[in-house]
Amino acid sequence: MIQELRIQNFMSFKNEVVFNFEASGDTFAEDYQVVKINDSTRLLRCAIVYGYNASGKSNLLTAFDFLGYFWSYIPVTPDSGTYVRPFRLDSTSYAEPSKFTLVFYVDEMKYCYQLELDTKQVYFEKLVCYKSAQPTMLFERRLRDGQSEIEFNTKKGDKVSQVVQEKITVECLNNMSFFVARDKANANMPLIDAAKNWMRRQVMTMISPQTDLTSYAQSRTSIDKGLVNYILDFLKEADFNITNIDSDTITRTLSEEGLRYVLENDRIPNEEKERIKAERTLRRIKTTFEHTVEAESGRKTYQFSTNEESVGTLRTFGIETALYNAIQDGAFLPIDEIETSLHPKLLEKILYEYLKTKSRSQVLIATHNDGLLDLVNDLIRKDSIWFTEKDGTGVTDLYKLTDFRGVNRLTSIREAYRNKRFGATMGNGK
Repeated sequence: MIQELRIQNFMSFKNEVVFNFEASGDTFAEDYQVVKINDSTRLLRCAIVYGYNASGKSNLLTAFDFLGYFWSYIPVTPDSGTYVRPFRLDSTSYAEPSKFTLVFYVDEMKYCYQLELDTKQVYFEKLVCYKSAQPTMLFERRLRDGQSEIEFNTKKGDKVSQVVQEKITVECLNNMSFFVARDKANANMPLIDAAKNWMRRQVMTMISPQTDLTSYAQSRTSIDKGLVNYILDFLKEADFNITNIDSDTITRTLSEEGLRYVLENDRIPNEEKERIKAERTLRRIKTTFEHTVEAESGRKTYQFSTNEESVGTLRTFGIETALYNAIQDGAFLPIDEIETSLHPKLLEKILYEYLKTKSRSQVLIATHNDGLLDLVNDLIRKDSIWFTEKDGTGVTDLYKLTDFRGVNRLTSIREAYRNKRFGATMGNGK
């Protein structure tokens, strides 16, 4: 689970900002919305970010997305760059490193990861864990004389052999993460690998309004009956008349011409191209939604394809699939503009069903739907609400609802937000 992320010189975050999932002493919805890691650490399962258009909400989610991407990024060449995006609205920041510090838990083990890099190379990268109150260094990487130098833990039990150290150091290009180089060494590094696997398996890719969730949901429902039942239960509770979802894989044999056309398609992953080349077949998933309605002659069922379903139904299909997978895997899921194509009451239902399910999963949501603020203390905790605001120089500030005094005395947090009590709206400062 994620405890904290510090960001500096990334997109609109020029100055350091700190986001965290730390729960306050508030006991509201304690059983479902708070996970107690240990006696001193209680983490939230949900955070919601508000702010005007272009204020930096999406950039916060993108920071998590970038870290997940970079831990697996394999550069084509040493000169391919890092694809980090520093602050651009002044004359100096673009040439300075972007900085990230991520504090997270894998089960009960606490980790802290630090990364400093510019668009060309990594200057500093470090991972520590906390077996006790004091940190244990697992690796530390610095750029010296144009080359990455990596220091490993020398303590018994965590020690890495000299051969492995040299292998990783040689493989670690200046524009890649340590973890990519680590993949190239055959070695037993359980603490490092636990962190690496957590980032790659339990930090999900950000969902944006443009994300093709339908294909994703079709793929998942074709192999997971439990997911199908989960979605059907939700749709029933939400008063949809969908009574069954059937996703099947359809296989079609390719002609010589069809095979050439498919292999020339740059959007198909190389791994899938190799399968197609060997089997000479194309696979696609066909999903059918069964609708049941009451007619004069009794109950009737009708079959609809994805092309015949509404955008809102398909969006719900995708969002619920992603949330199900986050719950099952105890994963972190960022969702930008979650309200896209969803009725406000349906969005409330989605959040209610997620939050009432016990899990170590976490969601970070960016939204313009201020109606959710009316649900604070009914569904949503006060310490789950965050705001972004951009000043006249284009710099984003990040702060939370509980930073403000007198919040508990407000009769309507939504009205206070609309009246610019918390900033994060057009045409005012914090």
